[in-house]
Amino acid sequence: MNAAQHTDSAPVALVTGASRGLGLALARALAAEGWRLVITARGATALAGAAAELSALTEVVALPGSIVDDEHRAHLAAAADRLGGASLLINNAGSLNGAAAPGGEPLPRLADFPLPDLLELFEVNALAPIALTQLVLPQLRDHAGALLNISSDAAVEPYLGWGGYGASKAALDQATAVLAREEPELRVWAVDPGSMRTEMLQEASPGEDISGEPLPEQVAPLLLDLLHHRTPSGRYRAEDLAALPAPAPTPASAPALGRGGR
Repeated sequence: MNAAQHTDSAPVALVTGASRGLGLALARALAAEGWRLVITARGATALAGAAAELSALTEVVALPGSIVDDEHRAHLAAAADRLGGASLLINNAGSLNGAAAPGGEPLPRLADFPLPDLLELFEVNALAPIALTQLVLPQLRDHAGALLNISSDAAVEPYLGWGGYGASKAALDQATAVLAREEPELRVWAVDPGSMRTEMLQEASPGEDISGEPLPEQVAPLLLDLLHHRTPSGRYRAEDLAALPAPAPTPASAPALGRGGR
């Protein structure tokens, strides 16, 4: 389906951190299925490149900015609303360490983690996704839609040096679990995608060879199978999702993800 063939009935997804890595891989997979997209990332140049690629497949609204900015989050929600309302929100944007350890340096131990950077880390990885979700929830409710929060194994495993990042992702996990109870008509997922061959992992693992890790494009379809199955709300690992049976193909505008669907 190319951009000229999309219809106003095609569902809308809002994806943060969509200029590279898993966010871009998810946006590509959704575009290939006919979803219309609102995408965002901090880097305007990289986001423009992603938008140019995705626009060959579907309608795309690209808004560069930081998800910790109140005004930017409001713009994202409004953009999705103008397209007819989001059926899917993917909170993928995140930070490894605030500004505590520049790329290429080991992640800081909790004993040495500057508190302003730790606060920034929680703001990016937990508070901002919750705040954006609050804005988009009315749209998701209208469409009986879904929320996908990208978590990490660091949220449950005590890796040395990953305390700040892991704690912020654990906070996001708990918020996801509570929201799933509070919004039973929606699907609300937290997913640990596992290690992937991304710039983010390389920055966190200076000098290590990560060439054996899967590419984000290999992981994204596993996460989107949650949509295809309309899997019950909960926390999942991508490696476990690989064991799910293949869903029957359905069009992107099928009632399960359209306005009022269940």
